[in-house]
Amino acid sequence: MNTPAASADAVRVRERATDVAIIGAGPVGLMIANILGLQGVRVTLIEKLEQIIDYPRAIGLDDEALRVFQSVGVVDALLPHTTPDHWMRFVTKDGHCFASIEPRTDEFGWPRRNAFIQPLADRVLYEGLARFEQVEVLLGTSVNGFVQDAQGVSIDVTDSRGERRTIRAAWMVGADGGNSFVRRALDVPFEGRTKPNQWIVVDVRNDPIGSPHIYMHCDHERPYVSAALPHGIRRFEFMVMPGETEEELSKPDNLAALIRKVVADPDKVDTIRKRVYTHNARLAETFRVDRILLAGDAAHIMPVWQGQGYNSGIRDANNLGWKLAMVVKGLADGRLLDTYTVERRAHARSMIHLSEVAGDIFAPNTGLGARFRDAFVKSMNVFPAVKRYFVEMRFKPMPRYEAGVVLLPPPRPTGGWLARRLERAGDSAPGRLLGLMSQKRDSLLGRMAYGRDPHAASPVGRMFIQPRVRLSDGRVMRLDDAIGNGFAVLAWGADPTFGLTLQARALCERLGARFVLAKPDVQLDYADDVPAGVLALGDVQGRLKDWFSRLPESVVLLRPDRFVAGVCSPQQVSEAIVELAGKLGMTDSAMREAALPHRPARANVAIVEAA
Repeated sequence: MNTPAASADAVRVRERATDVAIIGAGPVGLMIANILGLQGVRVTLIEKLEQIIDYPRAIGLDDEALRVFQSVGVVDALLPHTTPDHWMRFVTKDGHCFASIEPRTDEFGWPRRNAFIQPLADRVLYEGLARFEQVEVLLGTSVNGFVQDAQGVSIDVTDSRGERRTIRAAWMVGADGGNSFVRRALDVPFEGRTKPNQWIVVDVRNDPIGSPHIYMHCDHERPYVSAALPHGIRRFEFMVMPGETEEELSKPDNLAALIRKVVADPDKVDTIRKRVYTHNARLAETFRVDRILLAGDAAHIMPVWQGQGYNSGIRDANNLGWKLAMVVKGLADGRLLDTYTVERRAHARSMIHLSEVAGDIFAPNTGLGARFRDAFVKSMNVFPAVKRYFVEMRFKPMPRYEAGVVLLPPPRPTGGWLARRLERAGDSAPGRLLGLMSQKRDSLLGRMAYGRDPHAASPVGRMFIQPRVRLSDGRVMRLDDAIGNGFAVLAWGADPTFGLTLQARALCERLGARFVLAKPDVQLDYADDVPAGVLALGDVQGRLKDWFSRLPESVVLLRPDRFVAGVCSPQQVSEAIVELAGKLGMTDSAMREAALPHRPARANVAIVEAA
């Protein structure tokens, strides 16, 4: 699908070619540009604003997103702008904390919940692009239209001086926000709902409270939020009640009355900004239209209650970046990009439901909803196991890919009377809650709804753990830093290359896959069982041994985004690699050239400010 091309008499100052054009220099566009930059891909990042946004927006960063920052080599610059282990506490009107979400796991190498300052995180990503000479950033540049054909996309842009040019890209990514011009021009349906109530957000400096964490005050008269952020910043959010307007609430006296709920002297509050927003829950019908892909808020938007909007966008970048790089380099054909929608859309829907459930618990729309919430909270005190299930957020849907680049049988059709009943009840608060619980197929409710799933316990399609490991030179580091960002074949206690066929070895060489042998840390000094070309790692924390002890298999195939593509026994490695190549849609030329050495990718960048 196309947008109207510019008129024939438009002045074209020059035309440039690029592998990937990204529309929007928000966090998702910036992250995709960093991922592609590391792969040596030519990127043009187009942003209509003359600078990246510098006011606070998202405030929650999860462990999966931190792992992606780590993968592009900028996490150390980000960490000073974060607060680890940032709990979310639900508080009654009289100040009683009835639920505190405090996940303490670090299975992916980072704390599960973190507060952060988004403008500073975006700045870290922006400055990271200076490493790559083949990445260009055009600030102050607007997209007038685009036309795609079988070979690529022609994008008509105008910079802040009024100069027009055409950018010719093999592929284009629309990462231009919830009101995406790209999505609307493609006429991709964006279905969902808008909550009837609005919220006024006030960000302040010099935190007037200072207490850590996020407090969700479940006040029947007016629910509100108080969140501590790094660098002495605090966020207040107050529900806009029926009949109130943004203009009225923003008046100094009315705003002071709101803040007086939590601050003794509102006149001394150092305000950064205030803004009224509406909670939306929407999902694009597809994330790909031929040579154009959608990512971040352009593909899905969700209520803020679990801080998953930003994190879901980073997950999109993590999934899409390596696939685009493979296609651009000719290693895989365009079918690989179809797996982006297959893998990401279902999980984005689950995160939207999770955010809606949290909103239903915190701020029900009706009196019936409030009574259900109160009864539900009381029941948690009667059933400690139920309370732990919700307080520890065990029902949070972690990404699990059942189709796409995974070595699993196709998912079987779902159904059953309970599944149908839950689907019909999905528009109510209880229905959304029960539906979310049933999505975990290995839970009791999930088995009742869908039947027993023989693959529910399989790690395939899930993110792999990231413990600390030791290298042969004695250095201890996180797993991803040790094995790099490419494909990996990781085996526990056995040589993953033993008996490898020439075809499988050639495919791994073409993919740049790394062979890894993990062993107990005390065995690391013994190197006679480590052949040339295999990286040996010591299991410092014992977590790799624990992970493999739950499986009958001892070899795992890891994708560049650190999801498990497949597991197998040592004697099945060659067959698994060949099957994975098929799932990747490796091109005929890539298969023919599988044994040829790689040419080194370029690294270093020009940042162009078209202002």
